[in-house]
Order: sequence, then C-alpha cells, then structure tokens
Amino acid sequence: MVCSRVPLLPHRPLVERFPSIKKMQTKSLATPRFSPIPISYRQSCPISYKPTLVIRCHAVESSRTSDSISYPPESDLFVSPAVSSGKTGAYPGGMGLHTGRDPSVKKPEWLRQRAPQGEKFARLQDSLSRLKLNTVCVEAQCPNIGECWNGGGGAGGEGDGIATATIMLLGDTCTRGCRFCAVKTSRNPAPPDTMEPENTAAAIASWGVDYVVLTSVDRDDLPDGGSGHFAQTVKALKTLKPKILVECLTSDFQGDLAAVYKLVHSGLDVFAHNIETVKRLQRIVRDPRAGYEQSLSVLKYAKHCKEGMVTKSSIMLGLGESDDEVKETMADLRAIGVDILTLGQYLQPTPLHLTVKEYVTPEKFSFWRDYGESIGFSYVASGPLVRSSYRAGELFVKNYLSGKKDENAACN
Repeated sequence: MVCSRVPLLPHRPLVERFPSIKKMQTKSLATPRFSPIPISYRQSCPISYKPTLVIRCHAVESSRTSDSISYPPESDLFVSPAVSSGKTGAYPGGMGLHTGRDPSVKKPEWLRQRAPQGEKFARLQDSLSRLKLNTVCVEAQCPNIGECWNGGGGAGGEGDGIATATIMLLGDTCTRGCRFCAVKTSRNPAPPDTMEPENTAAAIASWGVDYVVLTSVDRDDLPDGGSGHFAQTVKALKTLKPKILVECLTSDFQGDLAAVYKLVHSGLDVFAHNIETVKRLQRIVRDPRAGYEQSLSVLKYAKHCKEGMVTKSSIMLGLGESDDEVKETMADLRAIGVDILTLGQYLQPTPLHLTVKEYVTPEKFSFWRDYGESIGFSYVASGPLVRSSYRAGELFVKNYLSGKKDENAACN
C-alpha cells in the first residue's frame, strides 16, 4: 500500500539520482575514500525525506563485471575440487582435503548396531535428563550406548549387569575442534556449573555402581583447564562413597603439569588420557593445541607423580595409519609406563568430519590385543566398537585395581 501524500518518484538509475555514486565509480579500489557503513545523502527532492543508501557488494577485480561472475550450483557446494574436476583419487567425494564420505568404503556388517532400547536404557536416560547431567555416550555418539546403559548384553535390553555411563563434566561444549569428534565447540562456552561436582557425586552415589568414569570437554578458556573442577567432583564422590573406583578421562590441560598434579592427587584410581592416533596423523586428526609429545608428557607425569597410579590411553584405527606406526605408538606408551590400552575403529560422525580410510577387521583387532599384551600392557581392549571408556574394559580395571589393593594389603 502507498500513502497518497507521498508522490512516487519516477524510476531513474541511482547514478542520476545520487551524483556522488558516479564520483565513487571513478575512484580506484586501491585508494578508497568512502566509508563501508550506510551513508546518508541530502538532496533536493519533491518530497521531504532523507534517503539512506546502503550498498552491498562483492569485492572483485575492476576489470570484471557482475555479468562475468559465475556461481556453482547449490548441489555442487559440497563437492570437493577433485570430484568437480574429474580428478578422483583414492578418497573422492570429500568436503575438504581430509573430510567427506568415501563412496568406495562401505560400512561392514560387524559395525552395524541395533538402535538402543529397553527398560534399563529408558530409566537411565530419564535419570540423566532429570539431573541435567551430560554424558560422552550421547555427546560423542558412542555406538555402545545401548550395551552400557542396559548393563551389558546388547542394545536391546538383554543385559543383566549394572548399567554404566561416562559422565561428562564442565558442560557439553568444547573449546577445541578435533576433526574426529562430534562434541559441539565454541571459543567461549558457558561457565562451569559451580554445583556440578556435588550434584554429580550425589547422583552417582545413588546409582549403586562401584566403578565410574568421569570425563570432560577441553576447557582452554579456564586458567587450570578445568582440573580443579574435576578434582572437586572426585573428592565429593569419594566422600559420599569411599570405596567407589573412579577413572578420570582427561584433556591434556595444555601440558600444564600443575593441573595434572592437582587431579592425580584428588583421590582418583585411574588417570586416562587419549593419544588418539599415531604421530604422523596428529595435526590432521587433532586440534593444533594438542600434540603427540604433549600427551606423552602428561601421561608420564601422571604415572610418576603418585606411586601406584594406573594410567590408560586409547588409539583410533582406520585413519590411514600403518602397522609400523601403530607399533611405534604402542611402544612409546609402554615406555612411559601406561598400563591399559584400548583400540577401536574410528567412525565418522558426519561428512564434515574426517574420512574413514579403512574398516579394520575384527581379526586385526585381535592381533593388536595379543601384540599389546606381549609388549607389557596389563590389559588391552581391542575391537571395532571398543571405546576409551568401554564397559568390558571397566569391569577388567575394577578387578585389576581390587587385586592390586589386596596385594598391597597382604604386603602390609
């Protein structure tokens, strides 16, 4: 609808209605003299209003015109240059140099899981929701969520054991952006919940479990990387339930050994930190703030700053690593005294994440288990669906720690 009091202006090109634009066209982009913000122009006009001119444009070479600019079809926006040019290599179809789906690599049958269901699963899901607790099971899209939350036995609720879940502290948003991880990221996540340590401890104590895994997102925005918050949770849990066994799967705290010391001496039983992949692939797989040597230094310090501390790490397979590189990584972990190792298949959460280069067979995982135990690891959990906090591994660690405590008691 047009107001009758305002006469319509005859259509004229902008350069005629606003002479300053014509002047601007003659200026070189190399020596701009015009502000990029909206500019108001006063001009004699049959009506009394002050028109505001807003110019939005793409910066292009002066020799090019808008008619010569071509844009790709919407369907081609997520096609890698190799595919669009017809130069398809070993891993086409990506959304970047290291990401995207590889149509030639099909997910094998041994990785197919039923959707989680069952009464125990639903009960634990409801409990976690009511208590507003985050779990790595959900945030990282773990394929074993049905088995663990049902107490073992499978995703359908056939388990007859105690349900387990890995609690994620310090919120659900990470300050790092590793290319394999499905956890959401932000440079400035919300501040930690000051009541989380007490609430988490009370919730876990009420579940009646005797082994729990606590983990967290990376919080590089905090002075100690969240180590103090972690330590408060362990202390609160040990106060409510002194005999519970606590495993902490931590970040590297940016190599801050004082933060590592604080957590190791909080009362935890297992210090876990994942090296994730072999040395050559670190910069491709992990955030640049993480690193192979930094992870080794954190694990080494945790092992030696408290007598009897059990340490644990994990390696993902299927990212393009060679057998010799895996052996080298396992040897480096053993050289600093790591006791427990888990190996599992990397699964791509979305096309925006790292491409799966290989689906490692169950037989090969069995080989790595035997090899790891032959070079001195106390326990190796190795399988396509094994994860760093894996229920079967937790049961072994519980028995392993109980055995160590019995040995120490006998010696005393």
